[in-house]
Amino acid sequence: MATDAALTLVGSFSLRDALARLEELQPDVALLDAASAADEAMLFSLDAEDAPASAALVVLIDDAGNLAAPDALRAGVRALLPRRATAEEIVAAIQAAAAGLVAFHPAALDAAFAPIASEEADGDPSDRILTPREIEVLRMIADGLGNKQIASQLGISDHTVKFHIASVFAKLGAANRAEAVAIGVRRGLLMV
Repeated sequence: MATDAALTLVGSFSLRDALARLEELQPDVALLDAASAADEAMLFSLDAEDAPASAALVVLIDDAGNLAAPDALRAGVRALLPRRATAEEIVAAIQAAAAGLVAFHPAALDAAFAPIASEEADGDPSDRILTPREIEVLRMIADGLGNKQIASQLGISDHTVKFHIASVFAKLGAANRAEAVAIGVRRGLLMV
């Protein structure tokens, strides 16, 4: 593995020993190699109370696409890479985890979001995600603006505003402006 002057190795242990020693050593980041299915199962079965609080975990696994990202996050994993990752990728993941960021390999993210994407494709139109413009229109509706005011502020026609509002209603499954705003708040699209 490539060296980085900002990184200091504080120990090298088996996965089970490393998890036990994290509280003692207090590293900022722990690089863990889940070399077997048993290691992965043990590591990703940790919940918030069991996960090591002292270190951000960077984990190398055989198949990053075969893991549920939420389980990894619950276990304290902040970076997840395949074991074939390059030294540069591993160093970047360690630095990201140390900075408080989450860095998951694209295969892990694809696996995590595949069920959501298929639900959206198979679901009814009310499950679709709003476009940035539709969110902007929804925010203006929440501010109490009428169609003409929205059109004026966005520099678009009244007809286009009506189109956006109809699309927002359809995607949210709302019957009117108030219901659209309420659904937007529940889904986190609008701040109250």
